[in-house]
Amino acid sequence: MIPLSVLDLVPVREGGTVAEALRDAGELAAVAERAGYRRFWVAEHHGSPGIAGGATSVVLAHIGQATSTIRIGAGGIMLPNHNPFVIAEQFGTLDGLYPGRIDLGLGRAPGAGAILAQALRKDLQRAAEYFPQDVVELRALLTGDMDLPITATPGLGAQVDLWMLGSSLFGAQLAARLGLPYAFASHFAPDHLDAALAAYREQFRPSLALAKPHVMAAMTVICADSDEEAEWLASSQDQSFVRLRSGDPGRLPPPIAGYRQSLPEVAQIMLQRLSVARAVGSPDTVRERIGWFLKRTHADEIIVSGATYDPRARQRSLELTMAAVEAAARETVA
Repeated sequence: MIPLSVLDLVPVREGGTVAEALRDAGELAAVAERAGYRRFWVAEHHGSPGIAGGATSVVLAHIGQATSTIRIGAGGIMLPNHNPFVIAEQFGTLDGLYPGRIDLGLGRAPGAGAILAQALRKDLQRAAEYFPQDVVELRALLTGDMDLPITATPGLGAQVDLWMLGSSLFGAQLAARLGLPYAFASHFAPDHLDAALAAYREQFRPSLALAKPHVMAAMTVICADSDEEAEWLASSQDQSFVRLRSGDPGRLPPPIAGYRQSLPEVAQIMLQRLSVARAVGSPDTVRERIGWFLKRTHADEIIVSGATYDPRARQRSLELTMAAVEAAARETVA
């Protein structure tokens, strides 16, 4: 059976609080662990009132307390926002707290543009140019495979699995060159999906960490008892995406029946672009869509994203999705 993982943005609901969002993330991770998901990742985002995962390593410490076996990690840390030494210390600390469970996905896009650069007191455009070197330095701080003038403690010797994230050829080629597993953000940027996966697999160089290419692809997955209910639940995320692309991000809104049909054509087209990596519907629909996506990508893992206004609906979605994929696997074996 294809391994399934979870990507969570720690959404803050309209009428809700950051404290509630963090509590909900811990409960969701516990549900994912019981259901059999392999990983629970949190993404670094800044400057959005609807996302509470900005202090990613701190959130992961909370997720670790709420779980006991599932791998937890960043999907990812935007390395231009930081320096490699501090990230090595943070994730070395997480490995000390939760040994053998920590993933560290690395991305190049800083996000939030000049406003974030000013807040971080950094030239993010220049920092992004040094991204490949910073990845190599971060790996060395964890593994000791290069002589460096300083030792990260915690950090050195930590059993942290590094991943490269991306939505373009750049990340795919860098992951291949460094021999890292690659996670593609097809849930929100599917345009270069096929080309990036082909480049990664064709250019892959084995490393001490990884002998052959390993791809994890992201999907938006919301599963409910019926297609109609799932589409209604998904309208909260659709609203958030449209608002974000319109320059007006906010907290996660309640669902609206018929939301997509109410949009102007340009917004409908924008959402339709994401359908390549979208499985929203009943268990049968979700199973079919995930199966189609796997045939297209030949991914080694799938990581599912997708926020719902009611946290319990997201928990049930994870349970229904896992059951649907397990049923498909049993049918294939039979």
